[in-house]
Amino acid sequence: MKVLVPVKRVIDYNVKARVKADGSGVDLANVKMSMNPFDEISVEQAVRMKEAGTATEIVIVSIGPAAAQETIRTALAMGGDRGILVKTDQTVEPIGVAKILKAITEQENADIVILGKQAIDDDSNQTGQMLAALLGRSQATFASEVKIEGGKAEVTREVDGGLQTIRVNLPTVITVDLRLNEPRYASLPNIMKARKKPIDEKTPADYGVDITPRLKVLKTTEPPTRKAGVKVESVQDLVAKLRNEAGVI
Repeated sequence: MKVLVPVKRVIDYNVKARVKADGSGVDLANVKMSMNPFDEISVEQAVRMKEAGTATEIVIVSIGPAAAQETIRTALAMGGDRGILVKTDQTVEPIGVAKILKAITEQENADIVILGKQAIDDDSNQTGQMLAALLGRSQATFASEVKIEGGKAEVTREVDGGLQTIRVNLPTVITVDLRLNEPRYASLPNIMKARKKPIDEKTPADYGVDITPRLKVLKTTEPPTRKAGVKVESVQDLVAKLRNEAGVI
């Protein structure tokens, strides 16, 4: 069984993003970049599937600039077998990403595509669902537990009301949530081995995909600064402030 794992290069989650002075977007100059945290979880899940004998090959895919090759290397050091970099300096919207992934999935004949439910830079939460629709495959989103058995995937999903367990037929598309697993750290020997693993470089044009943006960003602003809290001496003072100042009771 071949597993395809898309990964995205994003601003490191520990870094505070800065908005450009003209409000045209987020300033990426001299900012630490890393793999999208949700994608780290999907890579870990694929590696565990291979360790369990469920998966035979893990193909890592990233769409982005040349620097995204390092993101692929990180995933290869975690246990991926080979990588594909679809090189572009343009911002690719979710529908463009889904179309490229569709072409790669069909070319690779991948049985399972497993990816993070969203990227922490745009928080779109669209690519997995769009990909499943384009492929005409079943989908299981927001996975917190995954079991593969007998040509089916049993997935426990995190939904508003709690947990929902579904069973879908393979091939399928799975998007993962934070509580699925704890991603491993890549060891130094594996990092060195990852340098020798192959990464094919492609372009969106190689897959016949037009990535011209369909959306236009009008303005980007930072969220309003939160006011500092105050300490109260008693429950009575708290109730008084909630009633008289906050007006919530």
